[in-house]
Amino acid sequence: GFGGPGFGPGRGGRGRARRGDVRLAILSLLADAPSNGYGLIKAIAERTDGAWKPSPGSVYPTLQQLVDEELIVSDEAASKSVFSLTDAGRAHVAEHSAEIEKAWAATADDASDSDREFQTSLMKLMGVVKQFHHDGSEAQRVAATAKLDETRRALYAILAD
Repeated sequence: GFGGPGFGPGRGGRGRARRGDVRLAILSLLADAPSNGYGLIKAIAERTDGAWKPSPGSVYPTLQQLVDEELIVSDEAASKSVFSLTDAGRAHVAEHSAEIEKAWAATADDASDSDREFQTSLMKLMGVVKQFHHDGSEAQRVAATAKLDETRRALYAILAD
């Protein structure tokens, strides 16, 4: 099967989807036009208004699996591999078109604006935290830890209201 409704992240996730969802999204997009892996990642993010941006770690293995299953082919003549559907892939997409339509529609309705803003803010915070982890001095990490603890307590207070 292709998993639950929609390609989106679901509850509590950041743009993570089940393997079948990535697979279905890739096949759906390749039915529109050939693309490389980066283009597929970008197209999914654009089509879901940023609600879901699959990682290269989920897209590239799925592309290889689809090649192995002979649903897509890779043209490596260019500097980047460009993938396109085979006849079997087109038949597969046609056979599952109702599931594809339903999944894209569910993704469009999945996240509210406040959900997207919350996710964006969280990702920005995680980016800064990662910088402290990798590039911050010991003193900076100590100060950041205190601020994160303070923020965590403030967030719990909001939930308690």
